[in-house]
Amino acid sequence: MTDVLHERRQLTGLAYRLLGSLSDAEDVVQEAYGRWYALSGPQREAIESPGAWLTTVTSRICLDQLGSARARRERYVGEWIPEPVPGQAASLADPADRVTLDESITMAFLVVLESMTPAERVAFVLHDVFGYPFAEVAAVLGRSTAASRQLASSARRRVRAARPPAPARESAEVVRAFKTAWEAGDIEGLVGLLDPEATVVADGGGLVSAVRRPLVGRERVARYAVDLTGRIPALTLVETLVNGRPGLVARREDGLVAVLAFEVAGDAIRRIWAVRNPEKLRLWQMA
Repeated sequence: MTDVLHERRQLTGLAYRLLGSLSDAEDVVQEAYGRWYALSGPQREAIESPGAWLTTVTSRICLDQLGSARARRERYVGEWIPEPVPGQAASLADPADRVTLDESITMAFLVVLESMTPAERVAFVLHDVFGYPFAEVAAVLGRSTAASRQLASSARRRVRAARPPAPARESAEVVRAFKTAWEAGDIEGLVGLLDPEATVVADGGGLVSAVRRPLVGRERVARYAVDLTGRIPALTLVETLVNGRPGLVARREDGLVAVLAFEVAGDAIRRIWAVRNPEKLRLWQMA
């Protein structure tokens, strides 16, 4: 019998990029394997590339889910942010593809993916990130090869329109300085580290308190951070990697408060994504 379990990591990485949720990605991959094992022995033996078959099935399930996700997110309480993952992005990818795939798992990149149509997202991730030929992408989408190329091209323009982030080392220095100023309650220091149009987006999912709309403007963001420290006693901030990029974890004695991902450009923070929804922080509870 063909051993297909070694495909699980790559399938999970693919589904995570398509859905923005690791828990949903794991469910999709489980369903794809269920469909594989539901085939008869002769049916499985007749499949020339089980990995390609599983990729196609996983992608199609994700495509179906993306179609209904928009309606679900319209009912979502507050802002929806992709589920953050701790540590290096390589944990969701084949190490041989680490350089390419690490960039495709940052929070900033996942947010750009959220702006795409489901078909654009699938075409782009399959072709530009995972290197699948357009003929196979077309088979997943049920469209022509030319149409699939056009979808990926449209998605590519969205990605290029996003300004490039600072290198990880420079980002780490800026995030560390932000942490130091935040802990000191230094509003002026925080303002100096933020882009004039700096934005904070928070996701509580209606399960915990969080600002319902993005906060825009560096003075407003800085004052909000300092006020938050005053409202949450004994708040501690820990530097960590969030989706492979420098970030922070906020904790207090009774548990996790938030995971913060940053988008840094040059020496200024452009965006902060604060994930508070406990359903999206299960991996961090164990970290």
